[in-house]
Amino acid sequence: MNAKLRGRLLVGAAVVASLALVGVYLAAGGSSYAPEKSQDPCKHRPWSNPEGLQEIANQFSISALDGAACQLGVTRETLARALATPEGRERFKERYGIDDAKLARAIRAGLLRAVSDAEEAGALSPLIAGPLRGTIEEIPLDRAIELVNDASSALGGFEGLLGPATNLLEEFLP
Repeated sequence: MNAKLRGRLLVGAAVVASLALVGVYLAAGGSSYAPEKSQDPCKHRPWSNPEGLQEIANQFSISALDGAACQLGVTRETLARALATPEGRERFKERYGIDDAKLARAIRAGLLRAVSDAEEAGALSPLIAGPLRGTIEEIPLDRAIELVNDASSALGGFEGLLGPATNLLEEFLP
């Protein structure tokens, strides 16, 4: 077999394989793909059994984002992307017609929801939850956004805001 014929056979085999792949994709429902709908941030999301500060921090962030997103009428994912950078936050505020005051109220509401959810799940002692709520009401917007974006710092980072009492945080976590 000469090289020219072998080349044509290889190209033909590649075309047949490509068509077969497209056929299998379509037969498997590939033409009707729709992304999964985002979960309603206003719907209560029960916490799993958090074990350790990292799991609590993860669930705290999700709960805080859900609470803030619910207040703003957007999805949690949209808000998370917006809070990731200052530029993203500005685009978000412009797109949804939200000012700093409204964003701050929503983020504080989200953080308060997260504290309540953590307390309800037994992941946060009422001895810590009370002072945390008071602190959340007073923190500046940028600090609140930092706490939502990085809850592991949030849970440990209240040390500077609450004083030495937060050194006991680990002791009050189950």
